Amino acid sequence: DVQLQASGGGLVQPGGSLRLSCVASGFRFSSFAMSWLRQAPGKGLERVADIMNDDRTACVDSVKGRFTISRDNAKNTVYLQMNSLRPEDTAVYFCAKRGMRGTVVEGRKYDYLGQGTLVTVSS
Repeated sequence: DVQLQASGGGLVQPGGSLRLSCVASGFRFSSFAMSWLRQAPGKGLERVADIMNDDRTACVDSVKGRFTISRDNAKNTVYLQMNSLRPEDTAVYFCAKRGMRGTVVEGRKYDYLGQGTLVTVSS
């Protein structure tokens, strides 16, 4: 079975940093694009960043220059380094496996999402 286990969330002050991790199992991790999505209170899922199987990355404008996505195929893990955090970054963050079907977010399909990890940015 595919499993995505995210961790690393917590409470941080504005301007602070956190690193999220997501350990994947049950599929050939190195062959698939992975993403981080987030859902703020009362809002829908939002795409944050993607990393392809060739390590190309992309992220949304609101986090450019602050967030970095990376992967370690030897550890089946995808990371999201978040710096200069803002209160508007408060959300549940999910790692997600790109697929041919499943949950659609901003035109991209994700066949598996992890359980989510809560990030709260507040003073």
